[in-house]
Amino acid sequence: MNGAGWSPRSARALRGALAGALAAALWAAAEPALGRAFGTPFSDVRLLGRAVTRGRLWPVAGVALHVGNGAAFGWAFERLGGRGVRQGVIAAELENLLLWPGMAVVDRFHPDRRPAGWPRLLTDSRTFGLEATTHGLFGATLGALVR
Repeated sequence: MNGAGWSPRSARALRGALAGALAAALWAAAEPALGRAFGTPFSDVRLLGRAVTRGRLWPVAGVALHVGNGAAFGWAFERLGGRGVRQGVIAAELENLLLWPGMAVVDRFHPDRRPAGWPRLLTDSRTFGLEATTHGLFGATLGALVR
């Protein structure tokens, strides 16, 4: 146990979760500019926030869910022995590829996919490019913080 009463294993897991939360917050901050660069209106923060609320608080909900997801990913990354930028990027891009087919569900049910909203996400190369880039940013940041 350390001075705060945490076992070394628990302290490492907490550091992984905090690193994931920070990496997800960086992603959320960079996402608007990257979306403009890729020419897509898609946003992970909006995806999450508008899935749970239709009111003015969707950005708050979206960021909270995104940072929470990042914390869970960071915890799992650390617990599974992930370390360094290379492993962080590989893990994040693998997660992106594995979950990408789920965009078919988003295309069917998300409110922003409806008329005059997002393009068909599953097959949109701009959205995929954005997602590959933001996952790479997340993974590099996470890996740099978990050594």
